[in-house]
Amino acid sequence: MSTSAPRFDLWSEEARIDPLPILARMRREAPVIRLFNPHQGAPVWFVTRYKEAVEFLRDPRFIKDKDKLSAQTRRLYFRVNELSHLDQHMINADPPAHTRLRSLVAKAFTPRRVDDLRPRITTIVNRLLDGMQDKGSVDLLEAFAMPLPVTVIAELLGIPSEDHGRFREWVNILFTPPVGGDFEPLRRMAREFQGYLQEFLARRRAHPREDLTSALIAAEEQGDQLSGAELMSMVFLLLIAGYETTAHLLGNGVWALLRHPEQKELLRTNPWLIDSAVDEMLRYRGPVKNTTTRFPLQETEFGGQLIPAQEMVVASLLSADNDAEQFPEPERFDITRTPNRHIAFGAGVHFCLGGPLAKVEAVLAIPLLLERLPQLRFAVDPATLRWRTGILLHGLEQLPVAF
Repeated sequence: MSTSAPRFDLWSEEARIDPLPILARMRREAPVIRLFNPHQGAPVWFVTRYKEAVEFLRDPRFIKDKDKLSAQTRRLYFRVNELSHLDQHMINADPPAHTRLRSLVAKAFTPRRVDDLRPRITTIVNRLLDGMQDKGSVDLLEAFAMPLPVTVIAELLGIPSEDHGRFREWVNILFTPPVGGDFEPLRRMAREFQGYLQEFLARRRAHPREDLTSALIAAEEQGDQLSGAELMSMVFLLLIAGYETTAHLLGNGVWALLRHPEQKELLRTNPWLIDSAVDEMLRYRGPVKNTTTRFPLQETEFGGQLIPAQEMVVASLLSADNDAEQFPEPERFDITRTPNRHIAFGAGVHFCLGGPLAKVEAVLAIPLLLERLPQLRFAVDPATLRWRTGILLHGLEQLPVAF
């Protein structure tokens, strides 16, 4: 393991303004490197080139199940015990457990089921635009990009509309790094979220409906397919994954269009390009900065480095999707780019199950936004915008727009 690798501060203000220059240096100088996460107080390895990222995501030597790790490793990387009641879902499982859990929810995200949601998604988009139309300027994240996906995923699960605001608050805490090592807000959020889900699932058991939660409860009651803890964790995962990532796909996508007015106009006048455009938005500034965590159980050689047993490893999706070895002129935002084999939704067995739904939301929402607000533009100097801190998500803190 190298001890003289150059230091790359992915948690600096420079990285919040624009992380791409740092990631480009990492790809050139140290494509697999051990850094120290100051928010977590622990080392983490980053894989930054496209080729190695795809290999890493498909490599069974890197596992997800934290129960396979030592007690010391769990204490170092998993500081909030209260989350253990909410993390027994497929993202934290390895095959065959992952295969079993994924198969139980896969039917909710089939192409036909996602297509059936199109009319409802369009209705929600138009309602949100109706509320914006006469205001002249808004924070697009707050007024549009956040409420759309939380409404869609909550309705899919059968969550009452009056509770959507609570989820937004909890999810924001979940993805905000602890300040000064203070994990108490995260612990409080986990307790509150768990209490809410326990009550919600009890109501659904007593009064099933035609929603995904009732279907998952039925699977639990049929035998050992889904335990009670797995059921709660699965609903938790679907809520947070179906909300925050899609919101930042929308926010980052509009940000990219506004930075490239010629591409915005091309899409506005040629809405049939939207599928290609959304893929380019995902590649150019995807909503997931890094993959969720994996660990080698033994010392493992990867990418020319020896990674010690049980040290955290992630792949930088943002870096991989801007790798010139895979994408010619990666800094060029081109909504007609082809081929475009981005990995914004990951790769391998953990490829994002909700990716098709996220894409459909963007494919329906963005053309309607441009059609109804043709003068859409930044309301502030875009150089003043800041990206959120944290190791997982890549999204803006605010996106003030005028129209």
